[in-house]
Amino acid sequence: MIEAASAFLDQNAEFINSLNVFPVPDGDTGTNMSLSLDSGLKYVNESTSTEVGDLAQSLAKGLLMGARGNSGVILSQIFRGFSKDVAGKAELSATDLADAFAAGAQTAYKAVMKPTEGTILTVIREAAKAARKTAARDDDIVAVLDATYEAADAALQTTPDLLPVLKQVGVVDSGGQGLTFVLQAFDDVLNGREITAKAAHQPNSSEMDEMIDAEHHRSVQGKLNPDDIVYGYCTEIMVRIGKGKQVDREFDYDTFYQYLADLGDSLLVVNDDEIVKVHVHTEHPGKVMAWGQEFGDLAKVKVDNMRLQQETIIEHDDETAQADTATEPVEAPETAIITIAAGKGMQSLFESLGATTVIAGGQTMNPSTQDIVDAIQASHAKQAIVLPNNGNIFLAAEQAVKVVDIPTVIVHSRSISQGMTAMLGFEPDHSLTENQSAMEDNLSTVKGGEVTHAVRDTQVDGFDIKEGNFMGIIDGKIAVVTDDTEEAAIQMVNKMLTDDSEIVTIIYGEDTTKAVAERVQAAVEELDDELEVEVHEGDQPVYPFIISVE
Repeated sequence: MIEAASAFLDQNAEFINSLNVFPVPDGDTGTNMSLSLDSGLKYVNESTSTEVGDLAQSLAKGLLMGARGNSGVILSQIFRGFSKDVAGKAELSATDLADAFAAGAQTAYKAVMKPTEGTILTVIREAAKAARKTAARDDDIVAVLDATYEAADAALQTTPDLLPVLKQVGVVDSGGQGLTFVLQAFDDVLNGREITAKAAHQPNSSEMDEMIDAEHHRSVQGKLNPDDIVYGYCTEIMVRIGKGKQVDREFDYDTFYQYLADLGDSLLVVNDDEIVKVHVHTEHPGKVMAWGQEFGDLAKVKVDNMRLQQETIIEHDDETAQADTATEPVEAPETAIITIAAGKGMQSLFESLGATTVIAGGQTMNPSTQDIVDAIQASHAKQAIVLPNNGNIFLAAEQAVKVVDIPTVIVHSRSISQGMTAMLGFEPDHSLTENQSAMEDNLSTVKGGEVTHAVRDTQVDGFDIKEGNFMGIIDGKIAVVTDDTEEAAIQMVNKMLTDDSEIVTIIYGEDTTKAVAERVQAAVEELDDELEVEVHEGDQPVYPFIISVE
């Protein structure tokens, strides 16, 4: 059931993402739920038990540590409650299953400070209610799960009636849709219906870039003897599907993937209609390239000898170890500040403000609970402060705080602008609670704006938005819609300014240039010549401009 649900979420992640209310290119509910359940499946597969209670515990632990975004955390809480209810049971009766879903619903509601109807919470509550009602009259576990899925789907269809913004945009709740897919897969398995599972989760480009980073290879290899590396060549190719003189196959993901899976390990394959990217560790890089050419021409080829790299790493580590004996160890900070941001420039900005660790992520890739836990533990600090810089990371941060063994608090920054302003309130000599209070107080002193493009036609916040339009979003609400990114930024700042405004900070991303940012700066200075306007390179994806007004 878990395998089927994981595969089904993988297959439908982009559809779930498309249900995002705002037409921005960072709708990631489907991706978050899929990656969260993938983590749960990994823990289940590592279990040697055949008892359902033990497997449920493994699922809950994996979901918790892999939980990304609010949707992923709520999914983890559903199965946390489920697992606690079935603890110690070797198998489940119809009543056991119904009670477990009810416990899951109760735990999920408790995990959210202000539960909102018309969301995944509504779907699990109605599904659990139907499960218990059916179990009371029928001891057939399949009948109970039939009723559970049917009630979830029916509740999902009511979400637009409970949340007006969903009805306005014409979509159902994305988290509720993800949960309904999970229950549908469960139901298909128990009814013996065929499940078509993918060969593997297809990561998006940012996931792939993260996985093929050199540090990935370092972490995989560790202090391994180079001769013990089974597949020695890290091979990457990018294929333009259908292009080139050697094409003799029509691209099919499963066929393409399976051949490569037989050539090595650490395989990642991601594609759209035009390009397929491959990363694999193999002994036969030539075969990987030749296979790619059967589907298109090679736009990129990269092969690294990992045995040679490992020899270099060991030599360097040995030299470093010797040097370390002659130098003073780096003292761990009293208080670690862990923050989340995307882009090398953004990372540098936060580090210049005093951040101990900047976790790569944010809008397009929410970090997991495990990512946040690892960053806190790696700091070796006595206490820690977490700045999520995104409301969709709050729940994962809260779960991380419960897991770590040092005092840790959250400053609830909802944006990069708030996160940077919060940093200015930190005083190393103050207590953890004093710093949390001061940094939280700073959040209200800044307005945050973001410019991005629309990924579909829609009507929201009183705007008739067309795909490709640029939107200025102020503190989470669309305020400007134009055909030009520069104009969107200028109009957005104009709406953000008040008589008390003093400082405007413009951070430009990877999809625009310094020259455009400087033109925006000049236009803002014309609006009010007493403003102090700063420009920084952030390198952030998705948002050409992130702008704060203080």
